Amino acid sequence: MPLTRSDLTLLSLIQADGALSHAELAERAAMSRSTCWRRLNELQEAGVIERRVALLDARAVGLSLFAMTWVTMQEHNDKVRKAFETFLQRVPEVLEAYSTSGNWDYLLIIAARDMDAYDRLLNGTLLSHPSVRTTSTSFALRRVKYTTALPLDGLDK
Repeated sequence: MPLTRSDLTLLSLIQADGALSHAELAERAAMSRSTCWRRLNELQEAGVIERRVALLDARAVGLSLFAMTWVTMQEHNDKVRKAFETFLQRVPEVLEAYSTSGNWDYLLIIAARDMDAYDRLLNGTLLSHPSVRTTSTSFALRRVKYTTALPLDGLDK
């Protein structure tokens, strides 16, 4: 779906504040309410807008440890890959998972309450999966940047 400058304006606005009403969005995007509503629906139906969510403060809810865990698989075939990826969907501590090139097969971004919780997740869940050969983990010392907003500038060209 080709995105217009108006689409990108709407998307930027809802990335910054997903709670804006259609009236507020229309006003800030300089379009009519009906046009704004119609365009948002079209963007949602096209899958450009996946969903609207509330972003929580991890520390405020008790999650203070963030880990980047690299995973190497025992075998490399479709059945093993699909089984592992399905398994990851059921592990709530895994916030993001990427299939990667290079020495490791996956990169997992994990949130845990503390080191004990991470240890239980690693040894009791991840390493017990039959597809996993080995892992290596780095821990975040502090967050330097965090955003969920995609860079939209210039995409209408």
